[in-house]
Amino acid sequence: MKLLIASNNPGKLVEILDLLNDLEIEPLTPKQLGIHLNVEEVGQSYAENAALKGRAFALHSGLLTLADDSGLEVDALNGAPGLHSARYVNRVGATDADRRKALLQALEGLPRPWTARFRCEVALVTPGGMLHLTEGICAGEIIPQERGWGGFGYDPIFLLKSLGHTMAELEMSEKNRLSHRARAVLAAKPALIEMLHAK
Repeated sequence: MKLLIASNNPGKLVEILDLLNDLEIEPLTPKQLGIHLNVEEVGQSYAENAALKGRAFALHSGLLTLADDSGLEVDALNGAPGLHSARYVNRVGATDADRRKALLQALEGLPRPWTARFRCEVALVTPGGMLHLTEGICAGEIIPQERGWGGFGYDPIFLLKSLGHTMAELEMSEKNRLSHRARAVLAAKPALIEMLHAK
């Protein structure tokens, strides 16, 4: 049974594939299928953006599709970068390191702790348009020095206070118990199994 993961982000794919490795599915990526869709994330929420991506890829591929949208919300910045987390630096070729640097510059001079949360919405979409949404949230705080070599995005400056480690310092097995994406994907698994077997 085939499942299209609507992402070509290497870090995201590693996490999602690890979370689904106990299912009898053939996970596929847009790159493997030669699909080049540029879905504009014009939704007003993570759920809307995930659904937009999921519907576009499911319709194009004819496959059950898993799409997600996620972001970092920092309380001191009134929830920014939020929906714009992946585009926080509006420059062609901007890297994750550029986005982390811009975030820390925006926080300079503001009182700590810089409490924050990662939020993720997962959309499962059938080619016929059936939609199932789940959400995952992971609370923590932003720290001014990068720590750890794992993960991607804002992981090196996102501290999980209860563990004393940043997201980038966690082993994959631990990250895939605690992260926002893990919680959203795990919450979606019962519906995913049901959709796969209904085909």
